[in-house]
Amino acid sequence: MSGTSAAPSAFEILGPIMVGPSSSHTAGALRLAQVAASLMEAPVARVRFVLHNSFAHTYRGHGTDRALVAGILGLATDDERIRGAFDLAAARGLSFEFMQGADDSHLHPNTVDIEMTDDTGASRSVRGESLGGGRIRLSRINGVSVKITGEYDTVFVAHRDARGVLAALTVLLSTYGLNIAFMRTYRTERGGAAYTVFELDDLPRGSQLEALLQALRGHEHVEVATLIRMPGTTRTPDGSELASDFSDARELLALCEQAATSIGAIARAREEELSGADTAKKTMERVIAAMRAETTEPLEHPARSLGGLIGGEAAFVHQSASRLAEGLMGAVQTDAVARAMAVLERSASMGVIVAAPTAGSAGIVPGSVLAAGEHLGADDGAIADALYCAAAVGLILTLNASVSGAEGGCQAEVGSASAMAAAALVQLFGGTPRQALDAASLALANLLGLVCDPVGGLVEVPCQVRNAIGVADAFSAAQLALSGVSPLVPFDEMATVMRDVGSALPATLRETAKGGIAKAPSACSACAACTSR
Repeated sequence: MSGTSAAPSAFEILGPIMVGPSSSHTAGALRLAQVAASLMEAPVARVRFVLHNSFAHTYRGHGTDRALVAGILGLATDDERIRGAFDLAAARGLSFEFMQGADDSHLHPNTVDIEMTDDTGASRSVRGESLGGGRIRLSRINGVSVKITGEYDTVFVAHRDARGVLAALTVLLSTYGLNIAFMRTYRTERGGAAYTVFELDDLPRGSQLEALLQALRGHEHVEVATLIRMPGTTRTPDGSELASDFSDARELLALCEQAATSIGAIARAREEELSGADTAKKTMERVIAAMRAETTEPLEHPARSLGGLIGGEAAFVHQSASRLAEGLMGAVQTDAVARAMAVLERSASMGVIVAAPTAGSAGIVPGSVLAAGEHLGADDGAIADALYCAAAVGLILTLNASVSGAEGGCQAEVGSASAMAAAALVQLFGGTPRQALDAASLALANLLGLVCDPVGGLVEVPCQVRNAIGVADAFSAAQLALSGVSPLVPFDEMATVMRDVGSALPATLRETAKGGIAKAPSACSACAACTSR
């Protein structure tokens, strides 16, 4: 495939490591506020958040409000202080407010306008979109449309629309030996405020980068010049294309056949190209450690969720294993289900989890892989390769469909996670790359059309038990594929089908809490007593 200068890391699919309860509504929202604040020259003193569509309907239950404030304050996605962000803001003198914008089908389901004023009195407005799994995009700055994803190194310059300014800026970039991949200029009016976004193939290193920014700021018509760092984007050190890159299952299988190796090995090689072997190894070790903690600690120490709708259910399943597992799910699958449900409990109480690929579906991959790995006596190397295999499947779905409930319903979250887990299980049990992708297709097909209908907008019910069903789906699909059962529809086509079904779902069934189980009388009654509302 043809590469770009940035590519999603495996650890953006198996991650980010974050405080729950939602990767798009919590981690993604935090990242949007982080980037918005970085466009200010001085610390933000006042901020107003105008939330649209799914964000507007579910921001309290998802912790979006706390995450947005935490992002302005500069907290990381896995900082446990996010839950107390309002108190931190008060201590630092940050004033904030939230407003619900009107529903607008022309906007992304997870859209927020961030209107900031800094300590010097300067103001700026940024519109951002949370795309799922922690990925974000900027779509407007000061009322002017932009499209910034972090795919390239991006320099943002605010300036007057004066004769010769653009020529001077491009000449200045040239003197630093920089090649412009894309350049877009937006202006409010002739002679008025203008904004230029430079997307560059690479940047100067160290002190040369700051020198470049200072030189840009030194132009008489330039007001702001800053580097936009988009969390979650990774580049090869030299900006080259990845030898082990792939964008779909066909390309992935070709790489496996060419190297006579597994999906996990290809995904590992790809990550090592992106970040280096040592960094990849250490990051995977951190992911595995976080997964072990999130899947086991809630079994011993259950905690009530933010909304009070769940807490302790994972321990019930775990404790009933000796009585029920043999005749029903079996010991390993029972263990996997208990672990998966534990992750959702931890997430819903704003504990630290690994979004794999999202917080709402975060239990399925670690629950399945760790339970099966323990049964097989697999070492951490085998566990890591299975997780890399899961990440490869998740990457394909991210690139070609969606892993966001607000975009594609719960099939995009639990369905995607189940497909990832099914492929990982096949690899753990010694299956071929083709069998792993067959299992992923079967798993995705089994949950096709699954709606996203969180009660009260909380990632609690029915999310927790859907993780249990996602585990069961993954185990079933893996066993079918390993037994020689092939899907009629290959994985690439199934990803397209899932994307199209998600687009056909009405907005009421895509994470807005306006349909499905969320509107059942019992659910509405329970929601009225939710502790976070």
